[in-house]
This record gives sequence, C-alpha cells and structure tokens, in this order.
Amino acid sequence: MIAELINRQDRALKGRPLASINKRKELLSSLYRSIENCSQEIYQALQLDLGKSKFEAYVSEIDFVLHEIKRAIKMVDSWAKPKRVGSPWVFFPAQSYIYPEPYGKVLIIGPWNYPFMLVLSPLIGALAAGNQAIIKPSEISVETSKIITKVINQVGEPDLISVVEGGIEETSALLDCQFDYIFYTGNGQVGRIILERAAKNLTPTTLELGGKSPCLVYTDRIDLAAKRVVWGKFFNAGQSCVAPDYVLLKPSNKAKFVDACKKWLTHFYGQEIDRSADYGRVINSRHFNRICNYFTDAEVLWGNVRDAKSNYLSPTLLDAKLDSKIMEEEIFGPVLPIIEVDDVSAAIDYIASRDKPLAAYGFFDAESDKQLYIARITAGGMVINDTLIHLSNANLPFGGVGESGIGAYHGHHSFETFSHKKSVMRRSFYFENSLRYPPYAGKLSLIRKILALFG
Repeated sequence: MIAELINRQDRALKGRPLASINKRKELLSSLYRSIENCSQEIYQALQLDLGKSKFEAYVSEIDFVLHEIKRAIKMVDSWAKPKRVGSPWVFFPAQSYIYPEPYGKVLIIGPWNYPFMLVLSPLIGALAAGNQAIIKPSEISVETSKIITKVINQVGEPDLISVVEGGIEETSALLDCQFDYIFYTGNGQVGRIILERAAKNLTPTTLELGGKSPCLVYTDRIDLAAKRVVWGKFFNAGQSCVAPDYVLLKPSNKAKFVDACKKWLTHFYGQEIDRSADYGRVINSRHFNRICNYFTDAEVLWGNVRDAKSNYLSPTLLDAKLDSKIMEEEIFGPVLPIIEVDDVSAAIDYIASRDKPLAAYGFFDAESDKQLYIARITAGGMVINDTLIHLSNANLPFGGVGESGIGAYHGHHSFETFSHKKSVMRRSFYFENSLRYPPYAGKLSLIRKILALFG
C-alpha cells in the first residue's frame, strides 16, 4: 500500500508543473472546510484519546489550525514572490533574486500529545510552499488518527495529500522511501533514528523534540506567577512539549508559591479534580506508570491521587532536589517539581549546564535578572513573566536547539521550512567587463585598487 501510494505521488509530481499559488489556496481552503465539517468528530476524538475539554481542544488544536490556514491563504502570494537582492558591481548590469520553490514530496510524522494540531500545522506550511505531503499521525492517539484520515480524504486530492495510519512498521516502511523533506515531532530517541534514516538519502529534516523546560520564579508577585505556572504546566494534563518541567525559586518564597499553586489548582479544577471537565488524562497506561515511577525520591507536597483504570493522575507538586530522579528526563505529565536555589545566578548556572531546552520561562522583578536570563540561556523559545504563550504568536518561529530539535516553523517560518531557496542571477548582453577574463597579466594591481574603493 505504501509503495503504491509513493509511486502514485511520484507519477503525479513528474506529470505536473510546480503547484500554482491558486492551487495552493484551493487546497488550503478545502482543508479548512473539511476541518469545519468534521469539528464535532475532532472534539470527540480528542476527548477519547486525551480527555481534552472542548475548550482546550478548540483553542490548542482546532482554532490554532484554522487560524494558520487563514493566515497562509492571505499571505502566500507575498511569501512565494521572488525576493530581489543586491548584485556585485563587477557583474553590472545584473539582477539577483531568491526564488522559493517546493522541495517536492514531504513526509510529516506527528506525535500523540496534540495529535491534530501537530500534524496539520506543518502540513499547512508544506501545502502553502507547493509540496505534496504524506502525513503519518501517531498510532497512540488512535481516534484522532482516524479523524485526520477522514479530514484529508474529504479534501479529495490523494495525489497531493495522503494519510498513512499505523505504528512502527508503517513508519519504518515510509522511511525506506525517498522523500524530499521529512518533518518529525516527537521524542529525541526516535528523532535520532529519523535523522539517521534521512541521512542515507541526504534528506533535509526538521526535528521538533522536547526536553526539560525550566521555570525560574524570582519575583515577589508569587500569586500571579503561580497562577500562570499552574495554567501552563497542567494544560493538557502536563503533556505539552513546552510545559514548565520544574520550578527553581529562592527558599524564602517556596511555601508561598506552593500555597498559591494549591489555591489556583482548586480554583481551576475544583475540589474533586477527577470530576472536572477541564482536566485531561494521561494518554495510556505505559506513560501513566512511567510518570508514577518518578515519586521514589521526592516528597509529595500536594496531589498524587491516582486511578490507573482511567489513567487519571491529579496535578501533583513535589519537593525535589537538583539530583532527584525526576530531574533526569522530561516529565511529560502532571507533576511539578519545586526546587530551592538560593539566587538567580545559581539557578541560571544550573540551567546553562544542562541540555538546551525547547522552552525557558522566568518570572523576575529586576530588569537585570531578565537580561541575564535572556543572555545566558539558549533555548528554542523563551517567555518572561508567563508560560506557553509564545506558541500562539505566528510571527515567532517555534522550534528547538541542540537536544530539543532542529529547525523551526509556524506562520511564514513554516513556508520557509518547506521551501528551497533557489538563487537566480540575470545578466544583460550589453556590457562586458574584460577584467574577469584571462590573460590576467597587469590586471591584479588594478583589481586591488578597484576592490579597495568599492569592495
């Protein structure tokens, strides 16, 4: 089936010119209508897979994608236009341009935590740039995978966009095929495998990975900081690649911060959080058990209410140390370690000594602390005095650095990711500079003088 699909797309690619701007808009408009038509089924799928509330599903998955489609349709004429750049005087008269053109056939492999948005968002960039695409949703979020297939089938362009459902076997079979670009979102272990397989064909690749995103709280606005940290951490039951992974704060503020977190968790989700329509579930039993194993050497300050049958784990606050087991890898769940570090400089030194995170958060009163954090910490993205909100700004590139990923996307950055930049110089027949041609005897001193004057 996969080989047949690839062959069909290859034949279509050879038999047609590059996708026109109008065709790209038509595809994106069809995708928009299909998502709207299936919106209720998308809600249901996300609820079944992750226990997502309708609000979370809308703002973080459905509307996010619809907004990106509208922006791409509006801006693609401008994005796709060749950009004129300067030309060296020695080639006068000449004109130089950068032409964005499609790579060709793109493979998009998605994760389970935001299973709709993190597949469809890169697809929008791929289509806007004029590519064909095969998308492989996560087999873990099985209901969402099914509805993605329905959404794409309703677009009705199988030679341009197709879905392959399945697990490791299907993903491996896809990676055996020749693609012009691969876009993967998931964990670093699989990311390395993807990159190794892509290297065999020298296929350019974007890896959207994760890591332990730090959060520093060195402010006296403890209540507001706790409110924003709690929201960002426990949104989607902590299963966000950019969720605050742990909090570092000065010892004198710890008790206040913990109390404020408890207050806001109760305010957001009620006394019986397991009954809250706004709080999700851990994706499956394997991840549920993985998260629960972190509690071995840290004291539970609040939470840790479990129901293995429904994969429910309540929001949990832990009293941890920098060398606790939970600090060894990304948590990816509703558990927040809170760690005492005496001052901002020591906290920043600790973060700087670790792998570069996908996101870094900091709450500060002093401007000098903000500037020190920005200057010292390399991260995929950073937010000062809030959490998660940078994802909603399509003007900002979203991506990792080092262990947290390669490449970036969102908005125009998605178009750039899926476009090859072709350099084009156009010259006239009317003027010829004899200095460039042999014989070169007697020309070097003149060239040096000219270059010294004009560069």
